[in-house]
Amino acid sequence: QVQLVESGGGLVQAGGSLSLSCAASGRVSRLDTMGWYRQAPGKQRELVATMTSGGNTNYADSWKGRFTIARANAKNTVFLQMNSLKPEDTAAYYCYAEVILGTGTSYSVYWGQGTQVTVSS
Repeated sequence: QVQLVESGGGLVQAGGSLSLSCAASGRVSRLDTMGWYRQAPGKQRELVATMTSGGNTNYADSWKGRFTIARANAKNTVFLQMNSLKPEDTAAYYCYAEVILGTGTSYSVYWGQGTQVTVSS
């Protein structure tokens, strides 16, 4: 089992910045992809950015140029630096992780509890 704990959410004015972090604990020896999704009220959860254990990144097009994902602490922590925030970015942001199973052809998905980001105009 893997536990994911997010921090860094809060209230910020449009144009401001926030940095989110997510720490993984438990059976972390086979962590692969980690990243961030967001979910606004009444909407589906959507990709923000992910990073593999090898450092390959994937960003949603709408986030490119404003947000940056990074990993540290033996890749058990993932960060999201958010700049030029807009009111439309208001959502709960969820940490995401994949744990490789067996020979590496399958994996389990884990989610954090979420951290709220609110951007005021």
